[in-house]
Amino acid sequence: MARITVVGGTGLIGRKVMARLRADGHEACAASPSTGVDLVTGTGVDDALAGSSVVIDVSKPRTYDPDAVWRHFDLATRTLVAAESRAGVIHHVALSAVGTERIPQPIPFYRAKAHGEAILRDSGVPFSIVRATQFFEFGAQIGAQARAGGTDDARVADVEVEPIAGDDVAAVLAGLVDESPSGGAAEIAGPEVMPLADFVARCLAATGDDRPVVADPRALYFGAVIDRSELLPGRDAWIAPTRLSDWLA
Repeated sequence: MARITVVGGTGLIGRKVMARLRADGHEACAASPSTGVDLVTGTGVDDALAGSSVVIDVSKPRTYDPDAVWRHFDLATRTLVAAESRAGVIHHVALSAVGTERIPQPIPFYRAKAHGEAILRDSGVPFSIVRATQFFEFGAQIGAQARAGGTDDARVADVEVEPIAGDDVAAVLAGLVDESPSGGAAEIAGPEVMPLADFVARCLAATGDDRPVVADPRALYFGAVIDRSELLPGRDAWIAPTRLSDWLA
């Protein structure tokens, strides 16, 4: 079995990927700031990749501050692909977001994601990009952030989403280690399309928070107003099996 480095392997999706890889008999190594690896400065990256044939990158910045997001996906991606070239990595699997290639550029997170994808494509390292929709695990967090102004309700963008369980995302990423690099991007999504307000409200209710969530056409999504369907995947997306109701239960 291959040795795989999971960059961001101590985070939400990273831990799930690590567990699946190890269950499949792979030697999996987590690389993150908590393990002494800093993608922005390059500290510990070469050591983390030594002996690995595959890298799965699920890393993200700790903040959504525009400058920090750009810095991460610019410097971190450049650092990682350079280290992969030195280590002889044969497959870089990158987790990205549905809409990265088409959502308006004023959204800092998506603009930086697209920039990171471009660096990877031009690096010469064989790669596969997986663009996922919103994770079930982040539904309540979106609601909490929308209520940060102290209002009694949460106002979110009037858009549709097709959210996906983190375990299903991890299964796709872990499964790619035995596949050849695609050299392109594929989309994955959950089995149900729903308004973002409904998604957030159901996740909040599961935590005991029954305050209303309102779809507001003026509300921003990651800093910009977007079209109602821009967060939905294309027709060729892989549809995951887990439904939100089953996950919440």
